[in-house]
Amino acid sequence: DFAPLSARTGIYAEPMTLPRATHEFAELDRTVTAAEQLYGPYKWARYDLLTLPASFPFGGMENPCLTFVTPTIITGDRSLTSLVAHELAHSWSGNLVTNATWNDFWLNEGFTVYFERRIMEQLYGRPYAEMLQVLGEADLRHTLQELGPTSPATHLRLHLAGRDPDKGLNDIAYEKGCLLLLTLEQLVGRSRLDAFITEYFARFAFQSMDTDRFAAYLTHTLLTAEEAARLHLPAWLDGPGLPANAPVTHSARFAAVDAALARLVAGTPPTELHPITKEWSSQEWEHFLRGLPPTLSAADLAQLDATFHFTASGNAEILAAWFPLALRAGYAPADAALENFLRHVGRRKFLVPLYRALLAAPGGRVRAQEIYRLARPNYHSVATSTLDALVLK
Repeated sequence: DFAPLSARTGIYAEPMTLPRATHEFAELDRTVTAAEQLYGPYKWARYDLLTLPASFPFGGMENPCLTFVTPTIITGDRSLTSLVAHELAHSWSGNLVTNATWNDFWLNEGFTVYFERRIMEQLYGRPYAEMLQVLGEADLRHTLQELGPTSPATHLRLHLAGRDPDKGLNDIAYEKGCLLLLTLEQLVGRSRLDAFITEYFARFAFQSMDTDRFAAYLTHTLLTAEEAARLHLPAWLDGPGLPANAPVTHSARFAAVDAALARLVAGTPPTELHPITKEWSSQEWEHFLRGLPPTLSAADLAQLDATFHFTASGNAEILAAWFPLALRAGYAPADAALENFLRHVGRRKFLVPLYRALLAAPGGRVRAQEIYRLARPNYHSVATSTLDALVLK
């Protein structure tokens, strides 16, 4: 079924999902307007969303005019709609100016992550965007640790000849690419960078772009010789890890979460923290769960769960952060919810770390294979191509 939201936006979804999706994405036209205010007119006439079944393996897919989205971002409180801002931003970076090869993938995703967070700042303020940025930087640090800080796989410009391109689709392109743009913002100022990006999208509209061509255009059009020397662009494009001039974002709202975590670790009962957490966003809860000590016992988790009801959460991001803690501690009351999640959600971003956590738990391989046998028919081939090698080996 279809529900219009404005003259140029609307939602397609299964009948049972449509009312919830319409509520969740009610600010879609406002989001398009915010994007246009940043970097110029939306060129594709309509912008609609198609909410797919939960087996969809990705968060979203930025098809021109019609973005596909996962129902795992439908929470009832619109707290995960930055994903929609991300897919919308691809209407400029990706669909309007497109990476020439998969080696240049960062040109799509780095610009899009930066654009996404600027949209969210425009809509909800800088403190909100800072939370998204801090979470993204944490994901990047985790990916750098997994790949190794000196690995060529951490370069922005990839070299995928003879390799599966899927191996390059990780947080390097997204978050390291975004950090390059944040570095440019700090170097030349936001107004100059915004003018450059707007002109870039207009000048190269409906064309492809590779890394060398972009680097030449950036250096010639935006940067002075002194600024180019300070940027160290080759270190960003063809160097491993993060250059020394990479910025680090701080979030005042996360500082308050960190203070609550410190109180919890010092012995404050979760019930005493409840009043200060009532207005927390999904992002604050995610930061809280990521910051919990890995040594918490099942009894500790039981106290947290009794106060904050994590196991019963309807928020996929919160559940995905909670379940590994439960598995590590052997917190059995979360077992049924974990199995239900794995059997009904097909988003690979969640499945891979959850199956890894399950495999690492005592007796986890047998249990993981039992759940996977039941869940696999519901998964997309994109997910099973990864999970077969992980779970069935």
